[in-house]
Amino acid sequence: MAASVSAVVSLPSSKSTIVSTRTSLISQERVSFTKVPHYKNVSTSGRLLSIRAQITTEAETEAPAKVEKISKKQEEGVVTNKYRPKEPFVGRCLLNTKITGDDAPGETWHMVFSTEGEIPYREGQSIGVIPDGIDPKNGKPHKLRLYSIASSAIGDFGDSKTVSLCVKRLVYTNDQGVEVKGVCSNFLCDLKPGSEVQITGPVGKEMLMPKDPNATIIMLATGTGIAPFRSFLWKMFFEKHEDYEFNGLAWLFLGVPTGSSLLYKEEFEKMKEMKPDNFRLDFAVSREQTNDKGEKMYIQTRMAQYDRELWELLKKDNTFVYMCGLKGMEKGIDDIMVTLAAEDGKKI
Repeated sequence: MAASVSAVVSLPSSKSTIVSTRTSLISQERVSFTKVPHYKNVSTSGRLLSIRAQITTEAETEAPAKVEKISKKQEEGVVTNKYRPKEPFVGRCLLNTKITGDDAPGETWHMVFSTEGEIPYREGQSIGVIPDGIDPKNGKPHKLRLYSIASSAIGDFGDSKTVSLCVKRLVYTNDQGVEVKGVCSNFLCDLKPGSEVQITGPVGKEMLMPKDPNATIIMLATGTGIAPFRSFLWKMFFEKHEDYEFNGLAWLFLGVPTGSSLLYKEEFEKMKEMKPDNFRLDFAVSREQTNDKGEKMYIQTRMAQYDRELWELLKKDNTFVYMCGLKGMEKGIDDIMVTLAAEDGKKI
């Protein structure tokens, strides 16, 4: 279940850039999906808008001042709803790999679909997937499910002709003791290369990346909530764009239940190795780690260890906070920020 929290932001740098359509990959070695040997949807991009008020002179007092909202995110040219449920794009599965360990609590798969360049998505957007088959409840085709895109705009292969997802297989036992399998997640996790997939979208503007290449971007993720941040980070650190070079600070907090359920660990560690001054990485492994008080290490517990540093970053005029994953982490993070704000004499 997803939820949203407002971010603490203000005016961005005036030196913002537009995404270039000409890009290149730094290294093809990054496209490797292996089982993780060690170390699991919600946006606090919120309403990231700066406000520019028009000045009213005394002679114009009869007309109230208007407020113009200017997006701080990369919204120029963003395409939405090009493909709809009645006329979806039909792609093919090119790759489908389990990326959690065999002893992880649940399976998560990384999959790549062909788009032939027909789905012009941006980092932070989502696509819809219509699973094959008929819904036994109404005898009609299954409805689409939305998934955050896990690849940058040029895709995992760097040719702008693919889109990737990160999907956890949903299997649970209901109150009657019957095993229930999620329709779309199991459809996707069971796909074989060459299989057709009905895709809709792209959709969404709430999670788009900031325009400012010097911004501080704090990303809070649990489980498959890592998907949009993987897309951000690939653009920042694995690609070269003519009109975008990230020189700010990206700080990822990733909460997982066990060591074997950490997603994309090798990729993130490679980014940190490449750009140690621009990328910080912190894991919270709730079933294996504790803090000094002996409390389980949830994402908010890990953040509390950096609370004052985070608060100082949040007061900067070009800091953006994004959250994606389990709704449960929201209150703990709120509590940290409210306490710090009170100590600083501010209200949030």
